Amino acid sequence: MMLVEETSVPDAALPVADFREHLRLGTGFAEDGLQDTVLESFLRAALSAVEARTGKILLSRAFNWTVEAWRGADAQALPVAPVYDVTEVTLTNRAGEEVTVASSSYRLVANTQAPKLRSTSACLPQIPEGGAATVRFEAGFGAAWTDVPVDLRQAVLMLAAHFYEYRHDTALQGGCMPFGVSSLIERYRPMRLGAGQ
Repeated sequence: MMLVEETSVPDAALPVADFREHLRLGTGFAEDGLQDTVLESFLRAALSAVEARTGKILLSRAFNWTVEAWRGADAQALPVAPVYDVTEVTLTNRAGEEVTVASSSYRLVANTQAPKLRSTSACLPQIPEGGAATVRFEAGFGAAWTDVPVDLRQAVLMLAAHFYEYRHDTALQGGCMPFGVSSLIERYRPMRLGAGQ
């Protein structure tokens, strides 16, 4: 299983002005934009960390996901949420030859926790022996920062501020998130149950 981000978050979608205000950086100087590149990098890092912890894509972009076998015969949960469009499903055989699956043979079951690719007939298309299926899809709450739920926006700003504040710290700190960030993202984290639960 491999998830690949095909497009990245555009610079214009990053809330650099909000982050600058959150940090209470001075304004009205000729050098106001001097740190924008640094602020963008901390925002991207925080965005990525929050997405990894929650399994939620905050700002819209395109992904492709490759699997060697479906988990269910008629449906397959997608690895992130929210997914708003499945653009293509292709099957690749052992020789590397690709076949595009007709879009009429599957549909997206939208769900904020676990969206699924579901067959419109009895089962999903069969993956060739030694081959793989690639699902291309669009995911995210929206293209604009204001489309992201307010608590997740706050978590990103708080985590980016934490990264900014401790940018010169080289000591290992155990890799834990600040408590405020953890509490804000907790309700978005996926629930994982073992086979016996």
